Amino acid sequence: MSRFRLTETVVFMTEIGSRANEKIKYAVRLGESASLRKEKKEFFLEGARLCRDAAENGIKIRQAFFTESAREKYSGYVSAVENACGECYTVTPDVAGKLSGTKTAQGVFCICEMPADNGKIDYSGRYTALENLQDPSNLGAVCRTAEALGLDGVIVSGGCDIYNPKALRAAMGSSLRINIIETDRLETLIEQANAAGMLTLASTPQADAEKIDGIKTDGGVICCVGNEGNGLSDSVIAACRKKVTIPMRGRAESLNASAAAAILMWEISRKG
Repeated sequence: MSRFRLTETVVFMTEIGSRANEKIKYAVRLGESASLRKEKKEFFLEGARLCRDAAENGIKIRQAFFTESAREKYSGYVSAVENACGECYTVTPDVAGKLSGTKTAQGVFCICEMPADNGKIDYSGRYTALENLQDPSNLGAVCRTAEALGLDGVIVSGGCDIYNPKALRAAMGSSLRINIIETDRLETLIEQANAAGMLTLASTPQADAEKIDGIKTDGGVICCVGNEGNGLSDSVIAACRKKVTIPMRGRAESLNASAAAAILMWEISRKG
């Protein structure tokens, strides 16, 4: 056991050298299981930058794991994590391989507490709502674009969860910084937004949908994007005030969900 003094906190670094260690097995299960994440209200995070982002954005870090080489190579990132976490461990490269979901592991991992979801919408704000997205990379990419364009938040209803490791990596830290609102009843949330005077838009290829570049989007807006294969549910489309579509000038018949969401978010953000 080695000991490092960080400001006023003493952090004990115990080396874990077995892939069968219970803490390691739990961390792996947490990364793999959405139901376990939901039950424990914890998520698994990998990567020097992402773990530092969690520490610097007030995410509670319950446990952290580093290889010795990572502590040297990413010392600035690791020190931020160490200062935010009282239970840190060194792991061997073999154990890091067990924890990692990437081919080139950086050797920095955290178990974090999920931040509380206040579920509140600013009715003067601008949001994208995602219904039943199945690809975590799409989910993460949407969060990253939403932050870049200055949206007030992302509403997630069904599909893969925001703490899926692939979604977290694709978001590049954005999902740890922006307002994420989760709901099981998107149509109910849309109806409440309508009552509050928001403009609610359903993205759909239906023939009677209006082109998004012709829609006036002053004030609060929620733009809904649906499942990669099936689009939005009929109930969500019916709940929205308007149906919108993206003008397609080329021969492609459709866009990737995250690409479509990016265009829609650009349109509603630039008219604010």
